[in-house]
Amino acid sequence: MSHVKSHSREPLLRIAKREGISRPKAYGVRAAAVLLSLVVSGIFIFTVTKLNPIAVYEGIYDGAFGTPRRFWATIRDTMMLLCIGVGLAPAFKMRFWNIGAEGQILIGGVITAGFMRFYGGTIPTPVLLVLMAAVSLTAGGVWGVIPATFKARWNTNETLFTLMMNYVAIQITSYCVALWEFPVGSNTVGVIHQQTKYGWFPEIFGQEYGLNVILVMTLTVGMYIYLKYSKHGYEITVVGDSENTARYAGISVKKVTVRTMAISGAICGLAGFIAVAGVGHTISTSTAGGRGFTAIIVAWLAQFNTFVMILISLLLVFLQKGAIQIATQFGLNDYASNIITGIILFFILGSEFFINYRVIIRSRKEGAK
Repeated sequence: MSHVKSHSREPLLRIAKREGISRPKAYGVRAAAVLLSLVVSGIFIFTVTKLNPIAVYEGIYDGAFGTPRRFWATIRDTMMLLCIGVGLAPAFKMRFWNIGAEGQILIGGVITAGFMRFYGGTIPTPVLLVLMAAVSLTAGGVWGVIPATFKARWNTNETLFTLMMNYVAIQITSYCVALWEFPVGSNTVGVIHQQTKYGWFPEIFGQEYGLNVILVMTLTVGMYIYLKYSKHGYEITVVGDSENTARYAGISVKKVTVRTMAISGAICGLAGFIAVAGVGHTISTSTAGGRGFTAIIVAWLAQFNTFVMILISLLLVFLQKGAIQIATQFGLNDYASNIITGIILFFILGSEFFINYRVIIRSRKEGAK
């Protein structure tokens, strides 16, 4: 009898899904997680390096915003990451796991580099920029439609499909780089039109990356409106919640899947255009730089709210720049600086658990029964 009673008692801890949490309370949990991560990081810094944690945090800030050049480099990288996150948002909201942003960026970038290399100087730069934007959108969209079509028709696994297409894009990029590496009179593809700057983004208000900001912020606002207020955005939400409900409501799941991935891939392809024409002015297999995977964190943490993505993208780039700075300034190896970044990200990601779930501790009264 006592054996049965012991099994029927409530566990010490139970986890239950929250029915709902107010937005201020959710942001309060995230703010507490950030503060706690700084405390834990400070303990780690002092224990391992004997450095003053405040000085290290000042070094992190200095690495991201210490000079005008660093400030604009941080903004530049934030815009790149944000653009990709915005591209992933509709696919992820539809519960289509697009892990192929890296490939979509490369495809958009390589076709941009081709147009810049072959048509720079023969077409006026403003017209060339419009053409490069159009072809990068098209290329990225096609790269997104391929796995979406297979998913819609034959229910293939989109995670593996989009992931494998990254490697195809890498090989296409490698082939093009090798093809362009030895043009007549040169031995490297290098920076395209470095002297003439054909096909480069123009300076806006005296800032090299001003056009990057305008393009990406326009996309951010546009995607927010598209997902929240348009009919297509409503269909994406319904399909993401339940495909059966969508079919019952007369929504074509196949059509929504293909259309949404075309948009997702196109925006990631446009990120390739920005990376080539607005940032690096060259193409290589490292043009995406892993941002396609980092942007998954951005989209997921923001719960597909593109305005929240601005803050998360800025935070991730801020931590990355800061880690590089403190590694140099304080003579820390990459492992130590990355551990600090990892601790902060761990707490921020962990806060999402407490926003979505609550931990119930067994009361003494329950335990005594």
